[in-house]
Amino acid sequence: MRSSLLEAPPYFLGLGLSAFSFSGLVTGPLFGLWSDRIRTTKTIILFSNVFEIVGNFMYFIGYSKWLLLSSRLVAGIGAGAGSSIFGFLTRTTLPDERARVFAAVMACRQAGLLIGPAFNIFLRLCDFKLGPFVVNKYTSPGLFMCAMWLLMQFAVMGLYWDVPPLGSIPEHHTPLTEVKLEEEEPLMEDEDRGAGMDSYSSLNPEQTETQLSSESPSPPPTTPNPFDNFSASHEFLREEVVVLLTAQFITLFNQTALETMVTPLTQKNFGFGELGNSVMYSLCGVEVIAGFFLVRWLSRVLEDRVVLAVGLLICSGACVWCLIFLANPQGGFAFVLMEFIIGVFLQLLGLPFVAVSQVSLFSKVTAEKTQGFSQGVRRSVGGLATILGPLWAGGLIGNLYVMLGMMMLLLTLIMIMMVLSYEKLVEPPKVEHAEDSEN
Repeated sequence: MRSSLLEAPPYFLGLGLSAFSFSGLVTGPLFGLWSDRIRTTKTIILFSNVFEIVGNFMYFIGYSKWLLLSSRLVAGIGAGAGSSIFGFLTRTTLPDERARVFAAVMACRQAGLLIGPAFNIFLRLCDFKLGPFVVNKYTSPGLFMCAMWLLMQFAVMGLYWDVPPLGSIPEHHTPLTEVKLEEEEPLMEDEDRGAGMDSYSSLNPEQTETQLSSESPSPPPTTPNPFDNFSASHEFLREEVVVLLTAQFITLFNQTALETMVTPLTQKNFGFGELGNSVMYSLCGVEVIAGFFLVRWLSRVLEDRVVLAVGLLICSGACVWCLIFLANPQGGFAFVLMEFIIGVFLQLLGLPFVAVSQVSLFSKVTAEKTQGFSQGVRRSVGGLATILGPLWAGGLIGNLYVMLGMMMLLLTLIMIMMVLSYEKLVEPPKVEHAEDSEN
């Protein structure tokens, strides 16, 4: 590891990983707040990409452990723009299609996580100098990611534009089909044409000026502040919102804890090396991507809360399986390996169900006008879980009963909460004011 080459203590690797999550945890709500106010995302994405470019270049030139730690902090700032992106997706999609859109976006992210490590196959072969900088298997990932973010920056500038939110079309806008029908009709009946001309010619210049001034377009209305009358306690301390934020924390806590446990477990029980673990993670990535597309299809026929319940049941079954068979494995190599594969398969199968459904539900039970900030809060809760999960699992690798028991307790808690709040885990009905009877 690069931290060991710079004479950093072993815990410095954990600090570097946590630094990235910590920066995103802090900046996520800020980017979301910004996007809610300006109602656009392109500027925010371009701005956040600068931090990714600078952070990865710092990692490339890193000549000390503190510069490496700082590079992860800087790059993590750019990750906070994810809240603006989710807010943009919420404002530009219909509630019925939102789960399918989120599933596709999350599948793309998982594909990146799957393909990214494969580049190490040729990056580890780098051994040359670029001016005063040494490019080797430790520094080349930083240079490569810096180049990728630069490419992304140009792609956003040239190929991306902000789609107006749904419902932002002015009321006086006339559909093209209606315009076409109106043009096909005669503008004025023949017998009325002469009368109309006579009445027009009878107007004096003062009346004409008054009429034209009254028909002149009014200035466009100013955009209201989305945070007028906003109350964080009212928005985030409602029962259904608390349930979804808890589900976000628990699932990511358990996922990162299991990821921390898997590598030492495979090395201990199966003797997996770098290649074996790489193949295992690649297969896991393929399963997760397939799971997201399965959820995308199921969301056409199932409610979000049903998908969430199915996902939690699968995750609970996976945790029980791991407690029974993996905490103290018994039997031969093939038998233990099969138990391990089934446990990992069940855990990864439930992940897309929970991830997509809780994001989709969260976007529906929180206000659309402050969706960027709300998504930032949700992602901050998830960022806290990704920091605490590895810390919890890292100290209990030798005592899996305690580690897995706590994970099972957390899953039981969220399932009880969901059962008690099941009726509220739906999109609130839109209140439509009845028109005046006289109108």
